[in-house]
Amino acid sequence: MSRDVAVVAFVQTRHTAEDTGMSEVELLAPIITEIKERTGLRRFGFTCSGSCDYLAGAPFSFVSALDAVGAWPPISESHVEMDAAWALYEAWVKLQHGEIDTALVYGFGKPSQGTLREIMTQQLDPYYLAPLGVDQVSLAALQARAYLERSGAKEDDLRAVAARSRAAGRDNPFALHLDDPGDAGYDVAPLRPHDIAADADGAAAIVLATGDKARELCERPAWITGIDHRSEAHLPGVRDLARSDSARIAGEKAGATGIEVAELHAQFTHEELILREALGLGDDVTVNPSGGALSANPVMATGLIRIGEAARRIHDGTASKALAHAASGPCLQQNLVCVLSGENNG
Repeated sequence: MSRDVAVVAFVQTRHTAEDTGMSEVELLAPIITEIKERTGLRRFGFTCSGSCDYLAGAPFSFVSALDAVGAWPPISESHVEMDAAWALYEAWVKLQHGEIDTALVYGFGKPSQGTLREIMTQQLDPYYLAPLGVDQVSLAALQARAYLERSGAKEDDLRAVAARSRAAGRDNPFALHLDDPGDAGYDVAPLRPHDIAADADGAAAIVLATGDKARELCERPAWITGIDHRSEAHLPGVRDLARSDSARIAGEKAGATGIEVAELHAQFTHEELILREALGLGDDVTVNPSGGALSANPVMATGLIRIGEAARRIHDGTASKALAHAASGPCLQQNLVCVLSGENNG
């Protein structure tokens, strides 16, 4: 029988488009301090982080980031080389073992330190894709074209997603405050600049707790009633880019029904439309009220922030059931779905 686990606290930085000169430790330190103050905890049963050595330009860069957490006396710690939403999944699994009752999860990234398109190209298949030098926007444009042709959607539908996300982002103090989409030309057709996530430097942290401990730490815990992640073939050429079967399966396994609010890790406007379809989200579901990645994309923390933003809607009572989604890899290759509820069976 699985243990009841909830998100009890969520903190994020005010994301910036430019390099402010702060190191990753300096980005993390204030939010780690704040989340400890909110929960009253100074130590956690488990700590797990998500980041990218390619962004930092150094191997094992996550080790130095532990200075913001404090690793003495020794702590139980782990790390994933991807978005911190997968660090949260690892922490959730650890909590299921029954040996601990709290976990700290955090993610951080500074894409301003390099050219993100070039950096992400280095993470593609080293034999077939990376030598071509194809960047993430070009791959996304292939997917966008496939989706538009299959679904009959128009570029105006993509513009509408961008406009809504930017409007929501202007109400979010942590996002970049972007103007409405203009009439800019194509970046890579059919994608225009406003169809692409607004890359930013930033970090986020979440505290998970089990059962009575969660109720002690939070007035209205956001219980994780379902969580699952699935991966598709790495090579885009061997899968249907116009759909996301992995997101659909993850949503089904996580129990994505009766959703009121959904935070989707869509780094391109067409991805939101693909994910809406895959997850069965109708017009009655409020999607990305925070502005989503299109308003602020602190790489390696963006997916974790989707979980935090969804949990926040449970914490403040504006939703009783919410869905959070995180993605990794080219063209929505890997998808994680987390369903959160204000009630549990405990």
